[in-house]
Amino acid sequence: METKKINPRRDFIKTSAIVTGGALLSTPFSLPGAYATGDDVIKIAVIGCGGRGTGAVFQAFDTGKNIQLVAMADAFEDRLEQSYERILKKYGEDKVKVPKEKRFTGFEGYKDAIKEADVVILAAPPGFRPDHFEESVNQGKQIFMEKPVATDAIGIRRVLAAAEKAKEKKLNVVAGLQRHYQDSYVNTIDKIHDGAIGDIIGGQVFWNDGGVWVRERQPDQTEMEYQMRNWYYFNWLCGDHIVEQHVHNLDVANWVKNGYPVKAEGTGGRTVRRGKDHGEIFDHHVVLFTYEDGTVIHSECRHFPGAANRVDESFQGTNGKAYMNAGHVGKLTDYKGNSLYEHDGKNNINPYQKEHDLLFDAIVKGEYKYADAENAAKSTMTSILGRFATYSGKVVTWDEAINSGIDLRPDRLAWDATPKAMPNDDGFYAYAVPGQSKVV
Repeated sequence: METKKINPRRDFIKTSAIVTGGALLSTPFSLPGAYATGDDVIKIAVIGCGGRGTGAVFQAFDTGKNIQLVAMADAFEDRLEQSYERILKKYGEDKVKVPKEKRFTGFEGYKDAIKEADVVILAAPPGFRPDHFEESVNQGKQIFMEKPVATDAIGIRRVLAAAEKAKEKKLNVVAGLQRHYQDSYVNTIDKIHDGAIGDIIGGQVFWNDGGVWVRERQPDQTEMEYQMRNWYYFNWLCGDHIVEQHVHNLDVANWVKNGYPVKAEGTGGRTVRRGKDHGEIFDHHVVLFTYEDGTVIHSECRHFPGAANRVDESFQGTNGKAYMNAGHVGKLTDYKGNSLYEHDGKNNINPYQKEHDLLFDAIVKGEYKYADAENAAKSTMTSILGRFATYSGKVVTWDEAINSGIDLRPDRLAWDATPKAMPNDDGFYAYAVPGQSKVV
């Protein structure tokens, strides 16, 4: 893995599929079959057949384009077969053309699945995203990939390098940071960038809820299988919930600030989620992100069952303030409470669907419009920077973080391989201790 130093503090990417920017690319690309007439079948493959991968296939079909699912890949055969049956039941044999020999399992099956398709959907746990994205780009495929796009800085550097290759090849890449495809966010942040509330001088972003599933250890599982089944609780697979979930809110902060933070400091720990089945991740993180102009954004995410939930973003400008949430709310007011802008609630297209609508529309028209990968990588890196700050209890700069050489992944990927995080004799996993743990 190359260790070239990266200078991350450049302008926020203007050529991504952040449709607010108005700087979409329009250079035609060539795909086998040339879909401009809409008559030729677009072949898709899904890599990662859990709920999100299955849902993304639904959304691809629901674009109304002439699409066939021709290949699937997942580490686990049972998960792949469950997904296959759900998709087949919903869309039928005319759409689902995935014979047994095109259902690939294990750690390397994704390579064969990608070969079968024109468009790939990447929805495996995020620790595998760099592998899957690199392979998709190298094979010249159009891509939808879920967020986050890596779990450590080494993975981020790989995604950034592959993103440059995707641009050179004019491959559309849409990432699952779907707020960029939600009208309330797009319109409200357009107003912010036009100066409606002046210069942004502060903000608060939240993902506070009760947490997610736990999958109990089974008697016959290897440690590798257990961690992959329970992937949310292991950093090499998930990145901690500040990366897996809170990336959405931190991405909005970067979007509003039109840049990325230069440093972070914070605190976190395990207060209510401390069991053997909770792996190594924290249940809360509170971080202050400082941007190049000195603006500080307060970031908070937690998994406390029974506590108050909050998932939204607020920002303060020199002339007013903004509030947004996933419920299609976007508001700007001055400091006396007078409305400066409020999203009218019209055209509330599901943003999960809209990102697929736009991607496949570009493919049918032979257009190159979407280059989400760079911003997705840098917003994921923002989340990792926050994890570094809370795990270490120290101020961590972006430059230190993105050039980290710590590799979270196992030395090899196999069912009998040994992950780097292993339980002790009592079944508990070590976790970070602020003030003691090395993170970069």
